[in-house]
Amino acid sequence: MDLANWPLYGLRITTPRLELRLPDLEELDALASVAAGGVHDPERMPFRTPWTDAPPAERARSVLTYFWKAQAEWRPEDWRLQLTVFADGSPVGIQEIAATDFAVVREVSTGSWLGLPHQGRGLGTEMRAAVLHLAFAGLGARAARTAVLDGGAASRRITERLGYRSDGADRVAVRGTARSEERFVLDRAAWQSHRRVRAHAEGVAACAAMLGAEKIPESAS
Repeated sequence: MDLANWPLYGLRITTPRLELRLPDLEELDALASVAAGGVHDPERMPFRTPWTDAPPAERARSVLTYFWKAQAEWRPEDWRLQLTVFADGSPVGIQEIAATDFAVVREVSTGSWLGLPHQGRGLGTEMRAAVLHLAFAGLGARAARTAVLDGGAASRRITERLGYRSDGADRVAVRGTARSEERFVLDRAAWQSHRRVRAHAEGVAACAAMLGAEKIPESAS
C-alpha cells in the first residue's frame, strides 16, 4: 500500500523469514487476535506497563487502539512506529521502534512482543535486527536503546546477541511491586560487528522527513 500523504505505509523491512510493515485493517485485527492468545507466562510480567493483564478481548482491542494512537499522535520530533511482524504471510507480533528529537540526537529505542506459539524460533532476534537495520543503515542512527526487566531472560539474550552493552539500571513499579529494569545501548560500531541477520528496507527515503531524518544514507539496503 502506497499513500502519498502517509508514506509510512510504503515502508517495508524484510529478513530471511520475516516482513515488517504497517498492517491493513484486517491484518491489524488478526494481530490483535494473536495478542488475545497470549504473549508471555502470566505469572511473570515482562512489560513495565502490564497491558497483557487485561482479559483476552480487552487485550486484543488495546492492540488496535495503541496502534491508532501512535499514528494519530505522530510528529517527526516524537514518534512510535508500530511495525507488524509477518511470518509466512501471517502476523505474529509487533516490533516497535521509536524516537524523540531524532534529527538532533540520532537515537532510537525499541520494544516488542511475539505471540506465544511463535516464540523459541529465533524470530525475536530477527525482528529486532530488522529495525536496527532501519535505524543504522536506513536512517543513519548513532545509537539504539532498549530495556529489560529482571527475569526477562529471552529478551536479555536477544539484546546481548545483537551487541548491546549494559548502561545502568532503574527501580520501577510493576503490578505494585518494585522491579529492576536494566538499560542497554548499542552504538554503530557494535551493531556493525554483530550483524548476523540479512535485512533489506524499502521506502525509507519517502518517509524520512516523517522520521526526523531528512538526510539519510545513500543506501538503505
